[in-house]
Amino acid sequence: MKQISILFVFAFLFVACSTVPITGRSRLNFVNDSKVLPASFAQYKGFLEENKLSTDKKMTNQIKDIGENISEAVDRFMRANDMTSEANSYKWDFNLIEDKTVNAWCMPGGKVVFYTGIMPICANENGVAAVMGHEVAHAFAKHGQERMSQGRMQQITGAAVALGTSNEAPKTQQIWNTAFGVTTGLGVLKFSRVHEQEADRLGLVFMIMAGYDGTEAAEVWVRMSEKSNGKSQPEILSTHPSNSARIQDLRTYLPTAKMYAAKYNGNANRKLKN
Repeated sequence: MKQISILFVFAFLFVACSTVPITGRSRLNFVNDSKVLPASFAQYKGFLEENKLSTDKKMTNQIKDIGENISEAVDRFMRANDMTSEANSYKWDFNLIEDKTVNAWCMPGGKVVFYTGIMPICANENGVAAVMGHEVAHAFAKHGQERMSQGRMQQITGAAVALGTSNEAPKTQQIWNTAFGVTTGLGVLKFSRVHEQEADRLGLVFMIMAGYDGTEAAEVWVRMSEKSNGKSQPEILSTHPSNSARIQDLRTYLPTAKMYAAKYNGNANRKLKN
């Protein structure tokens, strides 16, 4: 029975795996968008009702314009690469919230929020595009759905550990449960850092596809690092890569991002004309 259960789990994981376009990374996602997106859209609506929109029309329009340009590049890519139904599921929206917090985020399905606190870090149009590309990339790569899937798998694995050690002495059970908690905790942090790096790289491709200067992406993190005065917790204990690691990776990946942007822009244009 245990062997059958193990085979079932492996078969389930194999079926639930897919590949992130462009990066080629294998991801585990068995969360249905038809259930996730309506909840995401409802939460986004509630957030906007409870928070103050910026009254700065110039900055607000900049967020909306750049968001539309980058989401159009993503949409163009998806429709040119047999992802039409997925492209149709996104309901892109971009808003600027009056808040000094240095943050921006994107919910599954394309709901993007910038806080006014991040605008000095963005500094210019290309900086906004870099942050926008990064946030849009999270939705494109379905990082939210993947984390939900990972959470469910942790629950399943935790239950399996508890079941497998149920006949052991209490001290042995405690050792196994502690080991499981530590390793899965660090695993989640590493998984988040993988997502952040992937969003950096995909965002770089998308901002270049939309016509923005990709060299500014690394400069955003230079400014972020300067604001934090170099203070950050060890990378292994952070959900994000270190600022220095991001700066280096973005600069190193820039030629590859330009190559992908040119390739997919070309593919998109050729296919859309047919």
